[in-house]
Amino acid sequence: MQEEGGPAIKVEGLTRDFGGKKAVDGVSFEVGKSEVFGFLGPNGAGKTTTIKMLTTLLPPTSGSARLLGLDLKTEGRKIRERIGVVQQQDSFDQGLSAETSMEIYGLIWNVPRTERRRRIDELMKQFSMEEFRKKPTIDLSAGQRRRLQVAREFIHDMDLLFLDEPTVGLDPIARRGVLDFLKQKVKGGLTIFFTTHLLDEAEYLCDRIAIINQGRILEVDTPANLKRRFGSAKAVEFRVDARKPLELLSRIEGLDGVTKAAFDDGTAIFRASTARPEKVIPEIYRLADSESLEVSSIYVAEATLEDAFISLVRDGAGGEEGRRDGS
Repeated sequence: MQEEGGPAIKVEGLTRDFGGKKAVDGVSFEVGKSEVFGFLGPNGAGKTTTIKMLTTLLPPTSGSARLLGLDLKTEGRKIRERIGVVQQQDSFDQGLSAETSMEIYGLIWNVPRTERRRRIDELMKQFSMEEFRKKPTIDLSAGQRRRLQVAREFIHDMDLLFLDEPTVGLDPIARRGVLDFLKQKVKGGLTIFFTTHLLDEAEYLCDRIAIINQGRILEVDTPANLKRRFGSAKAVEFRVDARKPLELLSRIEGLDGVTKAAFDDGTAIFRASTARPEKVIPEIYRLADSESLEVSSIYVAEATLEDAFISLVRDGAGGEEGRRDGS
């Protein structure tokens, strides 16, 4: 069981150098117990290196971390006994069947035989693996191997689970099934440290998200707050009567950021990609009113987590305030 009080993970100034280059540069953050903590960033941002340090596979160059109340540098064995790790690459003997792979993993973790068999049967059903239960893992598809790798980790008990892009190769139905399973485990007290390149699943699963780039954390916040603070409107779409003179329609296209997208049954459809829909929309209505032009509909797309992610990484947004929120 986890110690009472305190975060599941507390990281302070964690750094890892490779040949003079900082792959991870003084990151600090906390992860609460029974929280799904997303760790997002572009390729090479430092996500996997951070996971390798926190799972005791790679010693940090400097900084400190405590996991489940245990010191990363001096209590690595105790930490390994209480965590689970799903890495990006396969980590099982491809000559074994899916069932045997799970059986051996349960033996490694000293799960009693009766309980081991019960959990294997339960996980095979939960992850829809019955059809390839007896198949050698070398004959499985990428998505099937990924399901097996995630499912296998739940044969043993753990307090903290590290998932490094766990849904790569999964179809949408299997992906949602895995995410819903993880949500149920969190309700039961599990803490999850989660990386992904799929922003929609991060938004669906994560309580808070850290965005890292070039080894540094830019921001830590909830998905909703990240969208509010750094997202922009995906598009403003509006429709007008296309039977009006072409000169008038061209004036609409002259508005800031507005382009004509299509014609649909006598209606001209215009779109504006803008971070400030509150500026574009009044201009649209002013022009329409001055020319007795009817705007039949107007729609503003909601900002997405992807908008916020791109804004942060591309523009280097964030800063000390955001880092303090996560430390």
